[in-house]
Amino acid sequence: MDERIHNVIFDWSGTLVDDLPAAWQATNYVFRQAGLPELTLEQFRAEFCLPFKKFYDRYTPSLPMEQLEQWFHGHFQEVAHLVTELPHARGFLEFCRARGLRTFVLSSVHPSYYEIQANATGFGELLEHPYVQVYDKRKKIHEILATHQLAPRQTLFIGDMEHDIETARHGGVWSCAVLTGYNTLNQLRAAEPDLIVEHLGELRQILEQCQLCLDKHLAAAGVVMPVATVGALIFHPGHRRVLMLRTHKWSNLWGIPGGKIKGGETAEAALRREIKEETGLEIDRIQFQMVQDCIQSPEFYRPAHFLLLNYTCEACPAGVVQLNDEAQEFRWCTMEEALQLPLNTPTRVLLEAVRSGARRNQT
Repeated sequence: MDERIHNVIFDWSGTLVDDLPAAWQATNYVFRQAGLPELTLEQFRAEFCLPFKKFYDRYTPSLPMEQLEQWFHGHFQEVAHLVTELPHARGFLEFCRARGLRTFVLSSVHPSYYEIQANATGFGELLEHPYVQVYDKRKKIHEILATHQLAPRQTLFIGDMEHDIETARHGGVWSCAVLTGYNTLNQLRAAEPDLIVEHLGELRQILEQCQLCLDKHLAAAGVVMPVATVGALIFHPGHRRVLMLRTHKWSNLWGIPGGKIKGGETAEAALRREIKEETGLEIDRIQFQMVQDCIQSPEFYRPAHFLLLNYTCEACPAGVVQLNDEAQEFRWCTMEEALQLPLNTPTRVLLEAVRSGARRNQT
């Protein structure tokens, strides 16, 4: 039997569009109306779950869903302008169309929100059939497979929440978790999807390389080869503050910018390129600090073996941090403040080494 992927079922929110900020604000409005303390964004991502009733029963068990939904939707309409398409989503949908893959949406999103967002992004034209306002997707997956005669092993369900992975398993289809939405890496890992990717751009690369045969990719993924990377602790010009970034792919921990060295590229050229791409900064005063082995770190979102070439450098004057889609937050802070952050392990090792070296130079 042909087990290449022929059909793709997408979750909507957090997978194709970013409505997390709007949903978070609308949920906090509900909490205020109910007399409850608001959730931070990280608390919301950690606590929010589907079906909705399960989430609200935890916080507002005495209030009827009708009232909660009235509050939520009333405020969501006020912040709906915050909803945007996710990076790589359009390219992935166009990839599906070019390869002749059938595409569906299975989502809890309200029908009116879906219509507005699908029209605004143009994504509706790239999708065959939407199934929306589905609060328990496990009850719908078999109907979709039967109605459209989709073979389970030729079908991939992509989502950003544990419930999406559970739904895929319930339907016997392939599951892929993306880090662009509501649930954290640890939550998604616990759901045990077939595949976890940073975003849809990475998934597209995987499907192209394995020619739509996920069995082939997963078999090859067991062989992890070392990859040389560069990263730098960037000092602010004229100040002893350093730049820290928070990323989903490192378990939402704080770290430094960097990335892979390309073929034919020097380490320093790679460092300048990666920092420019990730932060928009030009750098100077580059100094090599150390090499670290990073083998199968549980903090990273997938199995990997990195050879980390660590540097320090200084941002050029007048530079302004402009993050690309690889990081979610940045912060300039002192070395001591940085060490108080929840850091990924290689960054903590580098910071400690740089601080110790600075102290030795002062004595």
